[in-house]
Amino acid sequence: MNKKILLVLSVFLIFIMVACRKNEVINSDAENIVATNNEFVVGFDAEYPPYGYMDASGNYTGFDLELAEEVCKRNNLSLVKQPIDWDTKDLELNSGNIDCIWNGFTITGRENDYTWTFPYVDNQIVIVVNNDSNINDLSNIKNLTTQTGSSAESTLNSLKEDSNSWVNNIEISLTADFNTAFMNLESGVTDAVAVDIGVAKYQLNNRKNLKIFNDGIDDKGILSSEQYAVGFKKGNTEYRDMVEKTLTEMYNDGKFTEIANKYIDYNLPYMICIDKYIK
Repeated sequence: MNKKILLVLSVFLIFIMVACRKNEVINSDAENIVATNNEFVVGFDAEYPPYGYMDASGNYTGFDLELAEEVCKRNNLSLVKQPIDWDTKDLELNSGNIDCIWNGFTITGRENDYTWTFPYVDNQIVIVVNNDSNINDLSNIKNLTTQTGSSAESTLNSLKEDSNSWVNNIEISLTADFNTAFMNLESGVTDAVAVDIGVAKYQLNNRKNLKIFNDGIDDKGILSSEQYAVGFKKGNTEYRDMVEKTLTEMYNDGKFTEIANKYIDYNLPYMICIDKYIK
């Protein structure tokens, strides 16, 4: 009788272990991390419109999140939208808290740090100033603000490498998010904000007293151009390949363009470059 009880208990324990294992990572090495619980966890900055943000109803949305939703739908995955602090994005990714970083994520300067999809957006870093600003040249700027860990900060750091650059003659301050940066601009705490053009367009739609420096006049206000892609933990090619394959299908059947057109106010349809990279 005791042996029968032990046998039943052993079988029960094995069943429990197998059931629990289904919710764990089936391949825990650093090169390929794919969960089996049908969840796809996207890490994003919740204050980075139009790519990821909270709408008036309190829901997380945005261009990148809509793309992720469609990718999940086509692959029978459940999308988990996980807002993160941008300056801890690597910790979130490497710890397995998120499966990817999908939020206007710049390849430039990070080429070897992640496993990337192909680029799908060409972006520009621009300068935003107040409408009544007397700034008619970048050298007139005394202080400038941008977000910590943003592509704009990376651009400014690159410009500093030129000893003759105007950037070396100004005070640069960093904020945790761009909303704070733009409030500082409106209140006069800073002269200008360096930011992605999509985010700039969004802020200008909500803050009528701001403008993009030299917008429509020349390229002097464009600090750099860069490309966005989806970043995975280095070596995680399985999810990368899935996302690339699905984005290609979405572009070919028109869904990708349909989503991009929702964000015309942010200039997004004119920034799409996926057609240059899909096979």
